[in-house]
Amino acid sequence: MTDQQKPPLIWLNIFIFSTSLLLALVVLPIYGFFFGFGSEHWIWLAITFCFCNLTITTGYHRLWSHKAFEAHAVIRIICAIGGAFSLQNSVLHWASDHRNHHKYVDNNHKDPYSAKKGFWYSHVGWMLREYDVERYSDYTNCRDLKKDRIVMWQHNNYVLLALLTNIAIPVGLGLLYGDVLGMLLVVGALRLVLNHHTTFFINSLAHIWGSQPYTDKNSARDSAFLAFLTFGEGYHNYHHFFENDYRNGIDWWQYDPTKWVIRLSAWLGLASNLKRSPEERIEKAKAKMQLIRANNSLELLPDCQTMIKNLHDEYGIFLQNMNAYYEVKKQLIEMKKNKIAQKYDLIERKKQYQKMKLRWLEQRKSWNQLALQYA
Repeated sequence: MTDQQKPPLIWLNIFIFSTSLLLALVVLPIYGFFFGFGSEHWIWLAITFCFCNLTITTGYHRLWSHKAFEAHAVIRIICAIGGAFSLQNSVLHWASDHRNHHKYVDNNHKDPYSAKKGFWYSHVGWMLREYDVERYSDYTNCRDLKKDRIVMWQHNNYVLLALLTNIAIPVGLGLLYGDVLGMLLVVGALRLVLNHHTTFFINSLAHIWGSQPYTDKNSARDSAFLAFLTFGEGYHNYHHFFENDYRNGIDWWQYDPTKWVIRLSAWLGLASNLKRSPEERIEKAKAKMQLIRANNSLELLPDCQTMIKNLHDEYGIFLQNMNAYYEVKKQLIEMKKNKIAQKYDLIERKKQYQKMKLRWLEQRKSWNQLALQYA
């Protein structure tokens, strides 16, 4: 495509990205050299950076884009204001783009920030030109959000909210501590650059760098390092397979502050209907990917038919034991919930459950060892 054929530049976005970057990388160090920064600058940088990113990951992403939970108006208002402070467009526009990304992931013609078009494009390039003008007013994929009064209030007042938060907050802190310019540089420019690019990493690096433990049907990757930078969003391979789960890091030890914020909100009565993907589906997805990798590795070896047969036989036994375990677990939960069992029946079912659980854990260990051996 020649320069004449390229879509028009979006000068406002170019101005915001380039100006904030220039201020953060050039003007801020010079100002710091001559005037210095106090601990209050860095404390408020951390507070505002975390606030902005968590309102994007909690509100824009998991609440509004994926309906992974339901939130009280207090949470929705906080996330709407934080999103404007983050300068990432309105909830309605952001969610519309993101839903299209999931629906058409890696499709260079329909995915707004397809990683198949390269790092630069998926990271920031897609926002610098009018590549898809109709998406600026077509929100047919967000009819549910158009019924949310807070979403529409923020959408209709986005420019005003963005200006107020990005000017009033740094200036107010500057007046409080007697350094308006310093706070504008740190809490204004530097915070904005960090918010932007750590969020943008999910569109770019999280589709390039990491592992694919759940699916290889798209380019999404899992990365603990990216999860640390992005408040839990780095477990992106999991997210693209189980997009309506309120968690991205499903294990207790995985760093996912967004998940913790949602849980805390639920504990405080400010969130409900937290959606979780069934454990059985998660285990099946992981095992299937292990099978694919091991099978692909074995096919490169001579006389591999016996090993491939052993692999598939073990996989079949794994699925059989897993299905049996989760069926007993489901029955036990139903008995407890409906209180339909006699005490003796419940004790017997618990014994059966423990027996199936041990068998399943042993089988899972055996399968993991075999899959790792052949991979």
